[in-house]
Amino acid sequence: MPIKKLAQFLVLPELNILKVEKVHRAHIYHCEKARHFEYCPRCNTPSNVTYDHRTVLVRDEPIRRSQCLLKIKKRRLYCKQCRKPFTEPIDGIFKRQRSTQRFKRALTWGCTQMRSLKAVRENYQCSNSMIYTSVFSQLEIKLREYNNPWPKMIGVDEHFFTRRKGYAEFFTIFTDLKGHRVREAVFGRSKAEVLEKVKHISGRDNVEWVVMDLSETYRSITKELFPNAKRVADKFHVLRLLSPALRRRRIEITGDRRTLRIKRLLQKNRKDLSYFDRQDVDRWLSNYPELNLIYRFKEKLHELYRNTHPERAKLSFDRLILELGMTDIPELKTLRRTLISWKEEILNYFERRITNAMTEGFNRIASLVKNLGFGYRNENNYRLRFLTACAS
Repeated sequence: MPIKKLAQFLVLPELNILKVEKVHRAHIYHCEKARHFEYCPRCNTPSNVTYDHRTVLVRDEPIRRSQCLLKIKKRRLYCKQCRKPFTEPIDGIFKRQRSTQRFKRALTWGCTQMRSLKAVRENYQCSNSMIYTSVFSQLEIKLREYNNPWPKMIGVDEHFFTRRKGYAEFFTIFTDLKGHRVREAVFGRSKAEVLEKVKHISGRDNVEWVVMDLSETYRSITKELFPNAKRVADKFHVLRLLSPALRRRRIEITGDRRTLRIKRLLQKNRKDLSYFDRQDVDRWLSNYPELNLIYRFKEKLHELYRNTHPERAKLSFDRLILELGMTDIPELKTLRRTLISWKEEILNYFERRITNAMTEGFNRIASLVKNLGFGYRNENNYRLRFLTACAS
């Protein structure tokens, strides 16, 4: 019994060891599968009629840095129903593969624990292409465990992937805001590309909330993809609508001085400023009426989001639109058009008060994944690595 348990540890559970041969730094285990009925892959008919034999050499996980090779004598069985032969399968070895899943999992572990690709290559005595193929195939298998339908609350955003021929390329990500994980990542951000790659996922009608930035493309995508969901404009992107105009007007006056104190005070929420800082800001803005008006409306956006009831928020929003209509400043006219266009999505925030902060956090993880890989050229490999990093 101890010898049988040791044999099962050394080779795959279904195999019996016939003999062991040592060649240089490798051990070759001559094996065969226990004889019993096998099922035809075409018609699922059981068969135990031997047609002929075939010997294959399969690489297994090394033992104490010594290569482990399985020389398996496979039976070719004859199916009386199909009148065709087939090869008996072995658990742990995929069809037409010359390495076990155990060896591929060991390579994946080595890539996460060892200091460099060279160390993995020397320890497991394999090529770079073998390492890449094994690792990404294992990541794809692992992601099948998370093949769930769409959750009830989704965040949508994009992040930069790479630049090719002078054009920036992006990834669109869908996050599960309640499950704290990335549900899917899609190369591209056009409507046709995104819909083509996510339309196979089930549960679209069950989505209740979708949070996104102020993107017409994503609004169009979510309308078609999640017809029953309420769309929410991300709070952060609404509050920063006037930040570019405020910065541009301030630079026209003071120049691009990074250490300017008034620059930091203008960017902060007025509610967080001390009494003396507010006095300094008001005194400085009194000399620039248009910049002062832009700053006041920036603060009115913050006041809007301090409402705690949907009805009060709606009244504050209508009052803000009315006040914006009385100004002639181009930036404020643009703000008014944007707010009117996104009124429904902005007011939906006050029903659940959900944001896309978690999605932005996953975008930060995407930057770390790209840095650790020193950049990616293959979008499918990057997608597998990114989803695996964000799946737990």
